[in-house]
Order: sequence, then structure tokens, then C-alpha cells
Amino acid sequence: MATIPSHNLLLPNPTINQSAHSLSFKPQSTLLNFPARSSPAAVTRAVSRTDGASISSRLEPVEKYEITAAEDVRRRDREAKETKSLRDTWRKIQGEDDWAGLMDPMDPVLRSELIRYGEMAQACYDAFDFDPFSRYCGSCRFTRKKLFDSLGIFDSGYEAARYLYATSNINLPNFFSKSRWSKVWSKNANWMGYVAVSDDSEATRHRLGRRDIAIAWRGTVTQLEWIADLKDFLKPVSGNGFRCRDPAVKAESGFLDLYTDKDTSCNFSKFSAREQLLTEVKRLVERYGDEEGGDLSITVTGHSLGGALAVLSAYDVAEMGLNRTKNGKVVPVTVFTYSAPRVGNIRFKERMEELGVKVLRVVNKHDVVPKSPGLFLNEHAPHALKQLAGGLPWCYCHVGEKLALDHQNSPFLKPSVDISTAHNLEALLHLLDGYHGKGQRFVLSSGRDPALVNKASDFLKDHFMVPPYWRQDANKGMVRHTDGRWIQPDRIRAEDHHAPDIHHLLTQLHHPS
Repeated sequence: MATIPSHNLLLPNPTINQSAHSLSFKPQSTLLNFPARSSPAAVTRAVSRTDGASISSRLEPVEKYEITAAEDVRRRDREAKETKSLRDTWRKIQGEDDWAGLMDPMDPVLRSELIRYGEMAQACYDAFDFDPFSRYCGSCRFTRKKLFDSLGIFDSGYEAARYLYATSNINLPNFFSKSRWSKVWSKNANWMGYVAVSDDSEATRHRLGRRDIAIAWRGTVTQLEWIADLKDFLKPVSGNGFRCRDPAVKAESGFLDLYTDKDTSCNFSKFSAREQLLTEVKRLVERYGDEEGGDLSITVTGHSLGGALAVLSAYDVAEMGLNRTKNGKVVPVTVFTYSAPRVGNIRFKERMEELGVKVLRVVNKHDVVPKSPGLFLNEHAPHALKQLAGGLPWCYCHVGEKLALDHQNSPFLKPSVDISTAHNLEALLHLLDGYHGKGQRFVLSSGRDPALVNKASDFLKDHFMVPPYWRQDANKGMVRHTDGRWIQPDRIRAEDHHAPDIHHLLTQLHHPS
């Protein structure tokens, strides 16, 4: 599933045929020739798609590393997928054993799933209206029923069941997008993501091995000013309506406010993001949890600040017991985050483990966001210091397992460390596609188009000739009216209605039988 469908592997020296409407890359050969590097070790660290003969001379100085040819790596991945399908191993892929033995070497099925859920998070960016000159800035550009098709994701196997909104009346001004128009779709709300559920098609059930409820949260593309807006202050989650009686379980106050605040004067955010999410999960689990002959999973994903919301909401779902069906079956809850910050303290981490929530964090080792908040007081501090500072409102702790990647291992990306590009989600998905384990060469496994990296960044090396920040609407959304003037067209009104039974579901959440 690719957010921007493309099957071309970009070549560094393409022949470009230019017409009035398009640029097409026509390779003169299938060989990728990268600039020579100063040391043999650097050469073997990252090699692109090529054939064995063309790299044999490079491999001779480092035969002791026993590095196989790129095509051998891809053949190994294909064979592994054929012998171990997702439908047979989905529980392990969802973290049943905390991904033991799956990340080094990299399991091809896990890699594929990490990219797939990462693209679900990327869909939140691709569908979001960031343009302050648009009347619909801060909303989703597409209707819920056509979300995936509008993004070119025709074979996702999922249907968007609900859109999620949050009020912008909280102290995170650099996160929310607002229109400059006086008359807008909403003055106080932003679209935050969606809840989707896998469909009933035989192909989807056969591929996934179960029915899946997927929750995707929007984060930040490159602007990192929101980090400075964080109060960097932990507070008990019990004070925000969570069903947690332990006051020692704490989360960052800004994340809690974003998740739990509401604006009763706004149709979109008169219910908090938390209330919108929990009622929808409750409805879907009640509908599919005890489905005959099938299993159910809950998977939450998000990038950057969206990753923080993914961790917080997954904890909430499990703490509320919404992952238990009427017949008592426990539905596994898994979180895949990308470049996400820390969310809570060590007691928050312990409570998530007690609830059985599995978390896998994918990060670029040069990204600063996963190191925040709690730059000094965190899980890496000496044990004695953590014991001493554990009760302080600034001592944070990451949750779950970590998969650390390095963009300097990719021959496609600029090696320089830039704060915004190191945080880019498309770049992280590119790194996932080429990662095979610690010390192994960078080989693109699926041929995912590297051009996607520059969709909202300037991260690809210049000789690939991919323009930076190339993703934009035709004419920036302007259309020519019948009278010859250029105007912004009206959109189908964004969905501001909530499920008719939401009050009933909220009552059940607050007063369970």
C-alpha cells in the first residue's frame, strides 16, 4: 500500500524526455552508479539495486563481513514471505513476543507491516489541508468514504469508519493549522486522523489473517516548533478522566490536553478526541469482537506528535477494557510509532506493560524528537538517579521496543544532519525498506520509490534530480470558473455529525455494567 503509487525505481543518471505535461525517467541501463567513497567500509554499508558482477570489486576488501549480493537479499526476503505469511504469523508481527528475533536480521513480513502502517500515518499528512489561504485549512481534503481512493490507495483493504477532531483552543499554537479566511469550515477544530477497519473481502481476510481496527493520528511534517510549546510537565492521567486509580501514572500535560479537551460550541470538537475514539472502538469491538471464525486486532499508529497520541490512546483503550469482547476474549493492542517523543513516566511505562499493550518505536538515530521531552531525566539515566528523581514531574521514560535506523546508511539521502529532514516520515519509510539488520548493507527490499522522500522535504541527493517539496495540488487548488475567473471551489461539507448513539456509548463507558 503506497500513499503515492509509483513503481519506478529512480535512477541517478536518467534520460529525461520532457513534454508539455510530464517528465519521464528513461534509464539507459539497470545499473546504479553511486559516487566513489573514501573508505571500503563506507561502500559496503549501503549499496543500491544492482547486479553481483558490478559490485564484486567493491566487496573484495571486506569479504570477512560475508555480505551477499543485493539480488540475493531480495530473493531471501521473497522466500521468507512465501514460507511465512502474515496470516500465519500476525500475532508475532503484532508483538506477541516483543518482536524477539524479528529485527536483527529484519523479518521481511515485519518490515512490510511497518511500512504499511507508516503509510497509514502518512495518509494523515497527504489528506490534510495545510494551506492557510484555503477556507478549509485544518480539515481533511477528502470525504471519509473516499479517503483511501482519493489518495490513490485502491487496495488498502480498509474502510475509514470515523474521522477524529481536536479543539485548537489549547497551548500548542505551532501544531494547529488555521485559515486566513474570515468564514471557515471551523474556527476551533483541526482534523486529527481516522479510525479504519479492514473490510470483508476474502482477499483482505486471507492476507491479514484477522480483522484489524486501525487508528492513525496526524503529527507534524517538518515543523518542530511544537516541541517548544510543550509544558514538559507530567501530570496524573487520572485527573483527565482516565480509568486509572494510580496517581503515580503520569503523562505529559500537553498531550493529555490535546487528547481530552473539547469545545462544546464547535460541532466538530464538542466531544473530545478521546471520546470520539473510545466510542468508535467500543462500537467496532462490540460488532466484530466475537465474530464467528475470526480474530480481531487493534493497531494504533502515528508519526511525531501523532505517535504520542497513538501511545496515549492505546493505553486508554486497554485501561478502559475496550479490548475485551462480550465473551471475555482479549483483543491484542499494538502501537507502531515513527519518530515519536516520550509520553509518560516510568510508572506509565510499567502500567502499559501490565495491560499488555505492545509498542514498537521506529526512529532515525539523528532525530531530536524521540529524545524529547526528558532530555536529561529519562530511561537512560543511572538507576540511582531514576529512583531519586522518579517522582519529579520531568522524569520521562520511553515505552516498548526500539528500531533505530540511520539515514547516513542510505545512498539516496544527503548525509548531513538537518533537524527537519531527519524527522521526515517518508524518509523513515525509505530507511525501513532498505534495512536488513545491524551492519548489513542498505538494499531496497520492495523497490519503494525513493522520490517519495522529497514529497515534503529536500532530503534526496541532488544528482537524482527530484525537486524538493514536489507534492502540491494542481494550481494550489484553484479552478477556472465558467466566467473565466480563478476561484477556490467549494468542497463537500466536512462531516461534523457524530454517531447517533455516542451519548449512549459514553454513558456505558462512564458507568460500565
